[in-house]
Amino acid sequence: MDELDKKVTGIFDGKVVRKDLLHRIKKGTNVPTFVLEFLLARYCASDDEAEIQGGMEAVLETLNDNYVRANEANKAQSFVATKGKHRFIDKVHVNYVEKDRRHWAALENFDSRRVAISEKFYRDNDRLLQGGLWCEVTIAYNEIEDDDYAFYIEDLRPIQLSRFNFDLYREGREQCTRDEWLDIVLRSVGLEPSKLTPRVKLHFIARLLPLVEPNFNFIELGPRGTGKSYFFSEFSPYSTLISGGQATKATLFYNNQRKKIGLVGYWDTVAFDEVGGIKVKDPDTIQIMKDFMANGRFSRGVEVIADASMAFVGNLDLSVSQIVNSEVYDLFQPLPKEFDLAVMDRFACYLPGWEMPKNSSEFLTSNYGFITDYLAEAFHFQLKQTNRFEEVNKRIRLGSSVEGRDEKGIKKTVAAFLKILHPSSPPTDEEFEEYVAYAVECRRRVKEQMNKRKSDDEFAKINLSYINADGKEIVVYCPESESAAATQEPSRRDIHSDEVPQSSAQEAAKSVLENKPKPEVPASSLTVAAPAPATSEPTVEEPQEQHFTIHYGATGYSYESILGPYMAGAKSIEIEDPYIRVTHQIHNFVRFCEAVIKTPTVRKICLITSYDNDTDVKEMSDRLGELKQSLLELDLALELKVNEHMHDREIRIDNGWTIKIGRGLDFYQKPDSWFGIGSNDLNLRKCLETKVDIFKR
Repeated sequence: MDELDKKVTGIFDGKVVRKDLLHRIKKGTNVPTFVLEFLLARYCASDDEAEIQGGMEAVLETLNDNYVRANEANKAQSFVATKGKHRFIDKVHVNYVEKDRRHWAALENFDSRRVAISEKFYRDNDRLLQGGLWCEVTIAYNEIEDDDYAFYIEDLRPIQLSRFNFDLYREGREQCTRDEWLDIVLRSVGLEPSKLTPRVKLHFIARLLPLVEPNFNFIELGPRGTGKSYFFSEFSPYSTLISGGQATKATLFYNNQRKKIGLVGYWDTVAFDEVGGIKVKDPDTIQIMKDFMANGRFSRGVEVIADASMAFVGNLDLSVSQIVNSEVYDLFQPLPKEFDLAVMDRFACYLPGWEMPKNSSEFLTSNYGFITDYLAEAFHFQLKQTNRFEEVNKRIRLGSSVEGRDEKGIKKTVAAFLKILHPSSPPTDEEFEEYVAYAVECRRRVKEQMNKRKSDDEFAKINLSYINADGKEIVVYCPESESAAATQEPSRRDIHSDEVPQSSAQEAAKSVLENKPKPEVPASSLTVAAPAPATSEPTVEEPQEQHFTIHYGATGYSYESILGPYMAGAKSIEIEDPYIRVTHQIHNFVRFCEAVIKTPTVRKICLITSYDNDTDVKEMSDRLGELKQSLLELDLALELKVNEHMHDREIRIDNGWTIKIGRGLDFYQKPDSWFGIGSNDLNLRKCLETKVDIFKR
């Protein structure tokens, strides 16, 4: 134990843990950090090596007995059924199932989606209903055969502190210097501060800013392998990480069908990993995101206010030197094309991920740090209960180039630094100036890149500055771009000019990016051809009526290829088909719904079908009910109607188009093998013969 270890263990007895113990266990399991530290704090709260060794064995034994691995779910269920009950460590979700009119718990690794749960558990822990929580949970076996569930939750305890005393936390901070406290926070996230430069220390603290400041918009782009997503996936149980995929307004903001707020209402921080892979198909999602990032509120039929911060992390595929010296590329290059300047302008802090060290064991600490959950509780308390913005507002002085969103972003960044490093008392002038300079730099990085993208001078005031304690104005620069002319003075194209001048420096930058040698061209000839004259938006041709036959054995016909061209602007679709009854027919209908979902404006699907005496009505109802629940998660309503006397098959779209397929949805041949080509991709599946008529009503 070094001096800082002795100090922190004396002040925060029982709330710190040796981080090397975590590293030793972490390498052998995929259990979240705060779960492991919960167990280490229980069994290894000692500085005696023999007791620690015994505690480590107890932790491993607990994981072995109580942590369910995904491939052992069946064994765990059998164990509960045989023994009667058992305590597990697992992530618990609670879902309301409309057709059952009740809540069911789902355990991830125990692999059961229909576990009975008492109302008191999800009433006291809201996040069970959105995203789930890691818990110590006692699962019991239900002996009553008439009940429609096999397991129920007898007891549940979230793996986090039952109570947190912020006053004691503040008193402990008062007994440390700023630098000591900064090092304690870094050790708490597993890093050894003696291995880091002062600037890199601030970078790591900056990664924590979205966890303490409400509605804080943060972005970090940089090389792979620097631990960008770790801080949001494992450091705090109050943050959630979305790994790529499709970002929908129902998931993120509000589900109109369920009348439920999305992730922003349940988490302190919603982080997007691999931001370049985000797919945004509905333009409304981006508009709602802009509203929320601007002021923490949005409207989707109801007015919603939430505190969640939004963090975006991703990878840069070009070197920073190439980007800042290029007139073509900028540091927002990996973002999805839907993220326009209005989204970018809402970022308060752009962390230079290229300055972060690669993950390496040499940077890991073997000293004491806070139990992750304890520090996460302190951050959560400050996000919800404290406001340092007004304190910053009274003390900070910014230069004339700082505009509205610049000022807000800078002040929120400084306020977040104060919450993390000065939770009990204000910083000195020197410390305050350090945070202001860092905040101005992080905001300038945002503005420089927007200025490169904009063809006019809307964002041209990039020389952001602050007034120090001596009354001197200090202009802050970003180290990577300070001497890059392409970033500091990007070229502007005159919209009335027939030619676009380009400097030799710009040509050189393009050559570097394309990995091509720069051709020797006389300076006088450095022009390019005039751009094509601006044209209006291309007109989209109206799809035509069609009447054709799909022949026996033909391929290339999927629901999407048939319906797709006629779905533009559709909000609802009605399908009449009497044969959506047995397993393969319901599978066809699921694939039909998947095709419809790709039109983001659709909000309702109505199925009118029938059944006969041979139909297993309960099985049919259960499967269509599962589909209905699944569609609700995507903010899409499925209405089911039964008409026993129907025989026609017809698809009606509310934009006026009608599609008649002679065989309905069931016009595919059964594959020769479910492991052959065409078993999954309907475009490759052989068809039965049928006629198709598409016409407008």
